Amino acid sequence: MWMIIIALLLLFHTSLGVDLTYHVEEGQVPGTYVGDIAADTHLLESFPPKEHHLITFSLLQESTASQSQLFNVSKTGKLYTAQTLDAETLCKYNTKCFNMLEIAVQHKQSFLKILEVRVIIVDVNDHKPEFPQDRVEIKLSEDFSKGTRRLIPNAIDKDVGSLNSQITYQLKNLNDPFMLLASKKEDNLAKLEIISKEKLDREVKDSYQLQVIAKDGGSPSQHSILNVQVFVTDENDNPPVFSQKLYNISIKKSHRRDMPIVSLSATDIDSKENKQISYKFNSKTSDVAKSYFQVNSKTGEVFLGENFPFDKRQTYQLLIDAQDSGNPPLTSTAVVVVNVINQQNNAPKIDVKFVSKSKGNTATISEGLEIGSFIAYVKVIDNDMGRNGEVSCELNHDKFQLQSLGRRKYKAVIKNKVDRESKRHFEFKIVCTDEGSPPLQTVRNFSIQVMDVNDVRPRFTKDVFKFLTYENEKPNFPVGFINATDPDLGSGGQLSYFILNDNEGMLPFKISNFGFISTTQSLDHEQQDIYKFKILVKDNGDPSLNNTADVIVEVMDENDNAPYFTFPSVNPFSL
Repeated sequence: MWMIIIALLLLFHTSLGVDLTYHVEEGQVPGTYVGDIAADTHLLESFPPKEHHLITFSLLQESTASQSQLFNVSKTGKLYTAQTLDAETLCKYNTKCFNMLEIAVQHKQSFLKILEVRVIIVDVNDHKPEFPQDRVEIKLSEDFSKGTRRLIPNAIDKDVGSLNSQITYQLKNLNDPFMLLASKKEDNLAKLEIISKEKLDREVKDSYQLQVIAKDGGSPSQHSILNVQVFVTDENDNPPVFSQKLYNISIKKSHRRDMPIVSLSATDIDSKENKQISYKFNSKTSDVAKSYFQVNSKTGEVFLGENFPFDKRQTYQLLIDAQDSGNPPLTSTAVVVVNVINQQNNAPKIDVKFVSKSKGNTATISEGLEIGSFIAYVKVIDNDMGRNGEVSCELNHDKFQLQSLGRRKYKAVIKNKVDRESKRHFEFKIVCTDEGSPPLQTVRNFSIQVMDVNDVRPRFTKDVFKFLTYENEKPNFPVGFINATDPDLGSGGQLSYFILNDNEGMLPFKISNFGFISTTQSLDHEQQDIYKFKILVKDNGDPSLNNTADVIVEVMDENDNAPYFTFPSVNPFSL
């Protein structure tokens, strides 16, 4: 019955997708309760109540930790935060911030499934929109007609939530001859323009003081103000214009780093300093992309950086600004999509996460694990295309083996039971080979330390212990030493001794925790010359194991009684 249920759970696991989704607000203290995985997946409903305590949950751990752990999972499936979460730090460039967890579910030590749990970190509106500067100046010519436009800088909200980072703009001074127009640029940021509602007359008024309010969509919302000083002049200013808005290019993995992958071109119809253009990465370009590419600020040429990894992802998106030298400077943005053509075969990469505590490539397991017990989750990464990206893995060992969970996914299980008393340390390797020509291979070596389980009974050095002692000695007189051994470690190897008395009377002996037998009173050979009893030895493991041995103590006689007549009577008055 349970094998059918386990098979169904394994079949269910082969389907792709997220098993559970939780939400937790950023800024909560470590240990904040997130959810009950056991209850929300209804896994326990497939087992009788008496089996529920045998179902355990564990968060799979990286074999080499690259960052501190964000969440903890109890054995019963309770999910908690492990540290204070900050959405802006964790998900700087994502509008939806989440963390994927892989949870191993086991029945006793048998593998049931891997749960894919997504925890969405809910953004709190803890940042207000910010303009790059508090005050800007723009110049408008009195010769310009109604509808003349001037760009002003937009605000940026560091929050990652879609509402918290959504900014609306309004112009506070509605009586002035200006209006505000907000539209979206290619980088999804606002394009702000001050537009004249009528023809300006410098002789009537030569400057205006405007206020632009940026307000986010959080609850409660936050805002900031940009002061705009408008000077009515005869000058003209226009933003740079790229020759094309989108550059879609492809490069080979053999592309030289000293050759540009693309040359951007922008023009500005203004004169003097307003016509001088420089190129730079837009603020929305990721730090990863900035580390992989370089842009020449004067020519607009884009080069591969020294750290560009040809063996990683195939497509990158860059946002590049062309900025003039006016005051304030005006910018335009172009999108550059870089496609990397894979012509090489790269070796696969092996990622192993152990169920038990691990450090680097070393993990620990218990010697009590049954055959088939789940010990590690193995994923293989190969970004090559076609046959070069097809990978198979193997683990050749008499104690461990790999079982496939689908394409490039495996579980490592116990093949044959391990015994710490026979062998305490195992070395094994996982070998993954792709189907390229020639095939490329990756080998990861691992160590397993076997932890002790109390599985060996204590043993006496002999079945029967015989001792001689003397009568008339004082209490605590030494009789002999009982010796037993137990190869288990820790409490499983710590022994205690006890005297078993099948007789109704109390035996005149005691035994210490070290197996030393002594008398509790003076012995009398004439009352009893031989004592037979059993000694019990047990370890302190859980559960405790024990054994018994027979003890024979012979009491030696001393000449402590004078002879006396029993017949005839020595009484002179009796016949």
